[in-house]
Amino acid sequence: MDIINLRFLDVLDIVFVAFLLYYLYKLVKGTVAVNIFIGIVIIYLMGSLTELLQMELLSSVLGEFIGVGMFALIVVFQQEIRKFLLMIGSTNFTQKGKFFTQLRFLKGDLETSTNVEDIISACEAMGQSYTGALIIIQKNTNLDFVKNSGDDMNIELNQPIIESIFYKNSPLHDGAMVIEDNKITATRVILPVSNDRSIPLRFGLRHRAAVGITEKTDALALVVSEETGQISYVRDGEFVMFESNDELIDRIKEDLL
Repeated sequence: MDIINLRFLDVLDIVFVAFLLYYLYKLVKGTVAVNIFIGIVIIYLMGSLTELLQMELLSSVLGEFIGVGMFALIVVFQQEIRKFLLMIGSTNFTQKGKFFTQLRFLKGDLETSTNVEDIISACEAMGQSYTGALIIIQKNTNLDFVKNSGDDMNIELNQPIIESIFYKNSPLHDGAMVIEDNKITATRVILPVSNDRSIPLRFGLRHRAAVGITEKTDALALVVSEETGQISYVRDGEFVMFESNDELIDRIKEDLL
């Protein structure tokens, strides 16, 4: 009978909570923070169980731990919290037709409109010629705050265009390229550089800039090293390992959905 009397607002409440938990998990998935997230869930479930079983002492200890731990969580998850707030406040998030594409369970077989194959083919060609490149792919977070530092563009994305922009004698090769959907919208963009001391010394300013922008936004970054020709993929402020370019293409497509 309780199920029959379920109100519309109760269903809406459940949907909103599921939506929130999904995005929290999406933000920490693939990072060290996901283990902390799972640990918090386990402690919360243990606290609820001890309270249900009226184990007052253990319930009180776990309750105090959770209460004090909330302040520590703000420090531990500061990057994830910032990304979550940026995502919620992003202008792209509220654009017509964009809202429902954020619900992964409603996407079905939808694919990204970005021509990832051309991007990776261009990176591979530039790597063979040891041409340095820094490519930023916008997701939900609006990147106008960094695009303003470069040159506005509105060019259909394709491999020859990418290679010509990063050609060593090109006036546009310095800085980063920003890609939105399937268009190049900015070049010569100056990005915030990460001060993370754990980044290996072999990585230069391009790699630190890629880490910096992905720490502050949900954008994806590709770097072609001018010294080694190696392609690096950066997401959520961390380097993502891959075995082949085909695997890299699949990872980027999955992350763009």
